[in-house]
Amino acid sequence: VQLQASGGGLVQAGGSLRLSCSASGRALSSDVMGWFRQALGKEREFVAAIRRSGVNTYYADSVKGRFTISRDNAKNTVYLQMNGLKPEDTAVYYCAAKIGMVVFHESRKYEYWGQGTLVTVSS
Repeated sequence: VQLQASGGGLVQAGGSLRLSCSASGRALSSDVMGWFRQALGKEREFVAAIRRSGVNTYYADSVKGRFTISRDNAKNTVYLQMNGLKPEDTAVYYCAAKIGMVVFHESRKYEYWGQGTLVTVSS
């Protein structure tokens, strides 16, 4: 397993969750790690990404100001802190990783994927 995501669950609107993604194997060589999500019946969409240094972070407009991506390189883990959750944030969240420093919003640019963790936000 290259990427292992965890932390999903059921939360009320306005609540918070923290997702974690642990990297192993070849995914450890990745330069960019990110989170995508896919709601039922919709395409997978970019949520956030972070470069290896942890200095540069990128967010979808829909989550800016509410979600924070971070990483702990000593633990080979990336986190997604989600605050102010809304029902429209309900989706399966996937962590992903890619080789190369360019951050893309397109999922096809990422070589490694985790198994997904379900986040459900009730109104």
